[in-house]
Amino acid sequence: MEQVGLAATNEVTLWALFIEASFVVKLVMVGLVAASIWTWAIIVDKSFNFARARRQFDRFEQVFWSGQSLEDLYQMLSDRRTSGMSSIFVSAMREWKKSFERGARSPMGLQMRIDKAMDVTLAREAEKLEARLGSLASIGSAAPFIGLFGTVVGIMTSFQAIAGSKSTNLAVVAPGIAEALLATAIGLLAAIPAVIAYNKFSSDAGKLTGRMEGFADEFSGILSRQLDEKTQPRQAAE
Repeated sequence: MEQVGLAATNEVTLWALFIEASFVVKLVMVGLVAASIWTWAIIVDKSFNFARARRQFDRFEQVFWSGQSLEDLYQMLSDRRTSGMSSIFVSAMREWKKSFERGARSPMGLQMRIDKAMDVTLAREAEKLEARLGSLASIGSAAPFIGLFGTVVGIMTSFQAIAGSKSTNLAVVAPGIAEALLATAIGLLAAIPAVIAYNKFSSDAGKLTGRMEGFADEFSGILSRQLDEKTQPRQAAE
């Protein structure tokens, strides 16, 4: 009696269900497990990256608004690997310095070039923040359907077992149904964290991008005022 009970217990383990599944259902399960692992790898990576980005933004804003000269701040950051607001600042200052070194005479043209440089850098930094979020969206939307496909195949296997044994005993169809439900469960296991993480990280990326856009607008205003101060004496002399 004990042996029968142990055998029954072994038959309902997840590993036993996987081993007894058909090749197609096994393939579906392996793919969904791999998608789940990839999802959690992205979640961990994005969590660290976004936390680091927030700290970098806070530190840069603290230094930028501390009253330090723009030239000194540019010299400090120009030789470093920058990201986020720092990259926007460096790209704008680089265009500013290049234009004045070449004797730029059109304030409007210089302002447009600076704004364009910041826009390009902003788009590149926003793209970095949103990297791999598309994978989360794809997994979140596709995993339940892939699991459902495994469910359909498992149920078809169960009906084939019924036809082959010519018996409607529940013991005949139970393994196939259990395999099918396991495929569905793994699909949901991959999809639910992916959907939640996608929504969370999309919101975080939007907030960080908004901070960068706000800084770019403020810095553009600062450079515009300095540009007016530099060009007015020149125009008066002419």
